[in-house]
Amino acid sequence: MTRHVAVLMGGWSAEREVSLVSGAAVSRALEAEGFHVSAIDVGPDVGILLSRLHPRPDVIFNALHGRYGEDGCIQGILNVLGIPYTHSGMLASAVAMDKPLAKTIFAAAGVPVAEHVVVSREEAMAADVMERPYVVKPTNQGSSVGVHIVRGGDNRSPLTGDERALGSHVMVERYIDGKELTVAIMGNRPLAVTEITSDHEFYDYEAKYAEGGSAHLLPAPLDAEVYDEVMRLALSAHGALGCRGVSRADMRYDGESIYMLEVNTQPGMTPTSLVPEQAAHVDISFNEIVTWMVENAECDQ
Repeated sequence: MTRHVAVLMGGWSAEREVSLVSGAAVSRALEAEGFHVSAIDVGPDVGILLSRLHPRPDVIFNALHGRYGEDGCIQGILNVLGIPYTHSGMLASAVAMDKPLAKTIFAAAGVPVAEHVVVSREEAMAADVMERPYVVKPTNQGSSVGVHIVRGGDNRSPLTGDERALGSHVMVERYIDGKELTVAIMGNRPLAVTEITSDHEFYDYEAKYAEGGSAHLLPAPLDAEVYDEVMRLALSAHGALGCRGVSRADMRYDGESIYMLEVNTQPGMTPTSLVPEQAAHVDISFNEIVTWMVENAECDQ
């Protein structure tokens, strides 16, 4: 039986603070279940990380979020080391983090996506590249970092001063006015559908992680056939990307059509996170889902 688990958390992406909270919650849960836990705050020095993986753990719980921890980089290192790790493998992680590429794969699998284009940051700042309203997103960030909605009547670029979060190119996507929905996948099982409401302009970083920043309607108040279709599309997207373990699919529903926004291969495990909440809704405790993730950890074959 797996006894020693190293929990990787922190990192140096824009989502560092969230990762630290996730990692601490996971560590407490695993210790309560009798595992020996080594909590590791990961930095950019790979040599230091390797030295901290001695003695060699049985499993890595990857609680990193954002670049380098969620985009296939750390997964590649762990594949080389041959240490089983939680969540998706290197390729699925890299593809899911690349939003335009993930949308191409979703569309090929029959999962509807919103109209979108990829342009340079300068092009997006200079003029509208599609009819308003639209959303501007970094091509490879998570937790809504760097996301902006551009609406009719806005007379100043919302992108000014956000160069680091956005990068050299951005994805411009048609804004879907409607319900914000999310589904957690555990293995090959969609757990539930949550509708997210917020006083914020959209479900941004603060709404995700600040106490009281959003309200979660669970189960989402949808017609049964719509609810089932949202669950089906989430599982289809998870499978199309080749995800494993736990993921979370985010969608918008405008009252007629459902649109896949993205799949998060390293969903948050904080006190306000959606995956633990959905697990509890189907009678799976936080400790149980974390233990399941450890017991189902693996390397790429």
